[in-house]
Amino acid sequence: MVSSPHEAMHRIFQEHPGLFSRVSEVLGVTFSPPTSVTILPTDLTESRPVERRLDTLLRLDTEDDQPLLLAVEAQGKKDLDKHASWSYYLSYLYAKYRVPPVLLVVCQDRATAEWAARPVHIGPRQWASLTLRPLVVGPHNMPLITNTAEARKDLALATLSAITHADDPDIGAILKSLSAALREAPESLTGPLVELTAQGMGKRPAAQQWRNLVAVDLSFYTSSLSEEIREEARAKARVEAWAEARAETRSEDILLILERRGIDISDDARERVTSCEDSDSLREWFLRSITASSAEEIFAGE
Repeated sequence: MVSSPHEAMHRIFQEHPGLFSRVSEVLGVTFSPPTSVTILPTDLTESRPVERRLDTLLRLDTEDDQPLLLAVEAQGKKDLDKHASWSYYLSYLYAKYRVPPVLLVVCQDRATAEWAARPVHIGPRQWASLTLRPLVVGPHNMPLITNTAEARKDLALATLSAITHADDPDIGAILKSLSAALREAPESLTGPLVELTAQGMGKRPAAQQWRNLVAVDLSFYTSSLSEEIREEARAKARVEAWAEARAETRSEDILLILERRGIDISDDARERVTSCEDSDSLREWFLRSITASSAEEIFAGE
């Protein structure tokens, strides 16, 4: 089953394909910014072999360089079968499109990133017929963007930084700078980046931090995530209101039973019952009020 972080790590390049040229600079390889982008089918299945699919496949055309195919793979853990799959992808893409392919692997932990970055020589030891050399992005080489001004310069890169550093101790500062930068961005740009960041955090504690920031810093923003957060707040308010009303009713029932049984209720006992908000205590007092010989007896042992 594909996880939310997996989707975020490659979909950001669909939303912001120009991000690849900035990421390549971080990796020490220069690719010109694209002048046009075509999203290509990711299904690399032939007529009979096993189905094979990439995560994201883009054709990038630039003014300065020849066109290239950008294959983006999100990798959550080491998988020895991937070397064969990635080699197949690149060979198939070149054979089909006759355009040079580049494989970019996006990771969220250093061990996986370092494993993915190792060149793989395919062929006998005397002569490697092919060499697999992915470009790899991960927490070990992506910048930590904890400054709002820096995040504002490149929102897509700042988002990828947050996704790849989802487990970093400074993720709170990264998310805070990103949310502050997104406040000034147009909603058409803010929308996908807010959602991708939420996906990238997955089920980590940082996911709740991001939800809180969206609820406060981006309260103006309307999206499925923001609506979900607001609905949660409304649901919580309804539950609290129901609990408060139930506690009030239970308090009235306790006092009514005592009064109907002719038991005197002191001001202190009345105040203690009416001010209590703990449902378990109220339930226990209610049960005791049926047989108690005095109002104070319902509090016995407490």
